[in-house]
Amino acid sequence: MSSDGNKKQFWKRNAAKVPGSIQHVYGAQHPPFDPLLHANLIKAGNKPPPATPGKPKKATTFQEFESITSDAWDVGDDDDELLAMAAQNLNIEVVMETANKVIENHSKQQERQRQDDTTELDQREEDTQEEVVVVAEDEEEDEEEEEDRAEEGDVTSPEVSFASQSSPYTDSRLVKSHSEAPIGSPKDAAGERAALHRQRSLPHRQPVIPLVARMADQNTSGTPAMTEREASRLDKFKQLLAGPNTDLEELRKLSWSGIPRQVRPIAWKLLSGYLPANAERRDSVLQRKRQEYFGFIQQYYDSRNDEHHQDTYRQIHIDIPRMSPESLVLQPKVTEIFERILFIWAIRHPASGYVQGINDLVTPFFVVYVFEYIEEEVENFDVSSLQEEALRNIEADSFWCMSKLLDGIQDNYTFAQPGIQRKVKALEELVSRIDESVHRHMQQYEVEYLQFAFRWMNNLLMRELPLRCTIRLWDTYQAEPEGFSHFHLYVCAAFLVRWRKEILEERDFQGLMILLQNLPTMHWGNEEVSVLLAEAYRLKFAFADAPNHYKR
Repeated sequence: MSSDGNKKQFWKRNAAKVPGSIQHVYGAQHPPFDPLLHANLIKAGNKPPPATPGKPKKATTFQEFESITSDAWDVGDDDDELLAMAAQNLNIEVVMETANKVIENHSKQQERQRQDDTTELDQREEDTQEEVVVVAEDEEEDEEEEEDRAEEGDVTSPEVSFASQSSPYTDSRLVKSHSEAPIGSPKDAAGERAALHRQRSLPHRQPVIPLVARMADQNTSGTPAMTEREASRLDKFKQLLAGPNTDLEELRKLSWSGIPRQVRPIAWKLLSGYLPANAERRDSVLQRKRQEYFGFIQQYYDSRNDEHHQDTYRQIHIDIPRMSPESLVLQPKVTEIFERILFIWAIRHPASGYVQGINDLVTPFFVVYVFEYIEEEVENFDVSSLQEEALRNIEADSFWCMSKLLDGIQDNYTFAQPGIQRKVKALEELVSRIDESVHRHMQQYEVEYLQFAFRWMNNLLMRELPLRCTIRLWDTYQAEPEGFSHFHLYVCAAFLVRWRKEILEERDFQGLMILLQNLPTMHWGNEEVSVLLAEAYRLKFAFADAPNHYKR
């Protein structure tokens, strides 16, 4: 009964620990129980428990639970023992001695930590000085190698030079800069080399690819322009073109995977039908066609200001500055050439006349045929510096090859542009079969295919891809039967599905339209275009001979 009485007083006093209650924590920040500060609690603990007059009250259910169970939150602790410890008259000297020991141990621990930090810092400084010496030695070796290459006449691309200068520290560890060394260090002269070594240890950025790549096979990874495989392909092209009669079927097979820059001009002229396969007839055909074109200029170009033609010429004059690359088309000589090409074509094709979008189709031919006469990048080249005869040849060749292209897709530009209407409808049906999720997503947000795909058909994706990618794409279009009119449909389908993740993430009409009209292809190169063409060929193989497969 006495035990029950103590328990009853215990619960009334509410001093014992209960599950979940806040308890004292003993340590450096919370010193042991101080009897001077908790005198009231000590007095309460020294008082004898009051006698319970009369019949004792029946214990509550929770008191019964507490009497037969230990605290679930402090396994192994005895509540009565802790309460007795808190209630004892503690010796103040013992308390102070314990506190001093805790503080002393804490101070020793901090001192050891400071010593460890000092040792680590010294070691880092030694490592830094050793790395500076290594970097200096690497720099001397690199300079000697560069001098040797210069003497041998070995010219490397900027990307290759960058790779060859990278230090042996090829992992992700960064070399500390000299600014972390002690002040007054005798290694100040090597500080810049250490900083340079640190920069080289970082992952280098993707190289900036020129607007028109130097080689058709250059890609975004910054690989050298000519690999062993590309050199082998170039030899195959040269052997094929050197024969007295070029096998056009074999030329198409080789060209499907891309044409090297050195042979692209003649390959395009052959594949478009502008030049004959017989090598002996080519010079005479070129001479005749070029004279014929400049005969058209003498016959028609002066009429550009006539009442019947001035609207056409004005629209051409407005559209050309909107083309890309601006650094090329805004050159006065280039603008003049483009105006003549487009105006002569419009006069000779009254069924369609000039339509916006045709102007973009001149650029790839013009750029490719300029490559016959220069080695540098077109966007940085002053076209007016070419000889007059070369400019006349480039202009005439661009006109005839563009005319050959437009002959196969002229219904894209006749009244109401029925060719584009049919192709956009076919694109919608094809996408609904190959990726129903994308198709339903655009239907959900009321995006019509004509709102974004019209430009894809009208400009042959030239506004969606960099010029270097368009030229690579046209290598395959030239090699593919009906490439510009038929195969282009499957390229557009593959191009749309390529962005399915980004499309499905957009949740409104405006976001979808902004995405589809500004697709992030600025850094695309040969690899991306090759994957796109491979997927388009797969779709063509599956659906071209069975159009009912994608009609609902």
